[in-house]
Amino acid sequence: MLDMFFKPSSVAIVGATPKEGKVGRVILENFKNKFEGYVYPVNPHYQEILGLKAYSSLQEIPGSVDLVVIATPAKTVPQVLEDAGVKGVKGAIIISGGFRETGTVEGAMLEDEVKKISSKHGIRVIGPNCIGVIDNWTGVDTFFLPEDKMKRPPRGYVSVVSQSGAFASALLDWMAYNGYGVSKAISFGNKVDVDEIELLEYLADDPSTNVVFVYIEGVKENRGRDFMETARKASARKPVVVYKAGKTKRGGVAAASHTAALAGDYALYRSVFKQSRVLEATSFDEIMDLVKVLSTQPLMKGRRVYIVTDAGGVGVMLTDALELSGLEVPETPADLRERLRGILPPHCIVGNPIDLTGDADDERFIRVLNEILPRSDVDAVVVVALPQIPGLKGSLFEYLVEAKKYGKPILVVLIGGEIAEKYWRFLEEKGIPVFESPERLAKALWALYTYSQIRIHGGTS
Repeated sequence: MLDMFFKPSSVAIVGATPKEGKVGRVILENFKNKFEGYVYPVNPHYQEILGLKAYSSLQEIPGSVDLVVIATPAKTVPQVLEDAGVKGVKGAIIISGGFRETGTVEGAMLEDEVKKISSKHGIRVIGPNCIGVIDNWTGVDTFFLPEDKMKRPPRGYVSVVSQSGAFASALLDWMAYNGYGVSKAISFGNKVDVDEIELLEYLADDPSTNVVFVYIEGVKENRGRDFMETARKASARKPVVVYKAGKTKRGGVAAASHTAALAGDYALYRSVFKQSRVLEATSFDEIMDLVKVLSTQPLMKGRRVYIVTDAGGVGVMLTDALELSGLEVPETPADLRERLRGILPPHCIVGNPIDLTGDADDERFIRVLNEILPRSDVDAVVVVALPQIPGLKGSLFEYLVEAKKYGKPILVVLIGGEIAEKYWRFLEEKGIPVFESPERLAKALWALYTYSQIRIHGGTS
């Protein structure tokens, strides 16, 4: 179990300091402001830091310590770990860099020493060369980027596992700006002990995680089968989205110098992802497209998608994108055609896409959606509502939030400027995914369909 990293009762921060702009200060401020347990700054040069009593060593702390966060130079880390072992600490997050990732003999020897000492004392380690853990439910936050530089996302149900700390921090800042909720984020760096496999296993059982995103540069050679089996088990319970960095030969070299990763053969990784039933994202855009759809939408029972649009051209683009992705845009059946003709002006097109044309208003959309959403032969609905037309006033978007009661995926295409952004923010805050690109929407909806088959039919489509 890895609870000591996410649910500690007491945390010691070795390298805590009152100096502005220092890693140890930011981490201490994070815990002081958000963590409800005991916080112990450790630095022999101070008796008090940020209003908290400081200790010269871990041994001086009067109570027990569940987790130690180490932000001191690499050469000091082995001794800090030795002290932690004597103290009975069970978890350590080593923020410090200067280990195997440097490519030097000295760095590799230091990392080997860290591994030896932690193993001797039974200390579980995240890192070194990482930014550690954020848990929005407990207040643990070792990310040393100050909040005016990296906004923290709101509390949510998406967990992020990243070998790269810089990527994790940028992603979380982006998610915060766009209002996406996060449960946990873990940057594990050189993974001298805890790796993406153990973290994935932990998050699969975590009740506050509904979707897991994993950024990896390389899985250790002797852990390939473990990764596949763990990912397969996790995917049977909740969606797992993976982005593999280091796909090319040069990318692999860069990964090795970044976190001492073995990037490996990308074709092999793709095969592993497929067998593990994880969903691979191939770009930054796709990462968040998949995450936001998988974290907000119900399972998709089949591949039949209906499009309701006020823009015929975008409806055609969307039809192509959906069909090319493997989804179906079926012909409107005769009974539905008849009902639609009874409620729509003669110039509207009742095929699929159902084109309400540029003189549509909110009520026209709502009448059509009330006919479509309850039907058993409709598996998902995409609403193309270009807000520039004069008839759209906004009640359609309030209706879409209420329409979640039908238990079917509802996605929206909005293209435009300020008015589109206004509706986009309203819908996404209410759990309705919005896209500007028909192609990106189609890829995300296909991922939802693919995952739905894993959950409903064991992977057969």
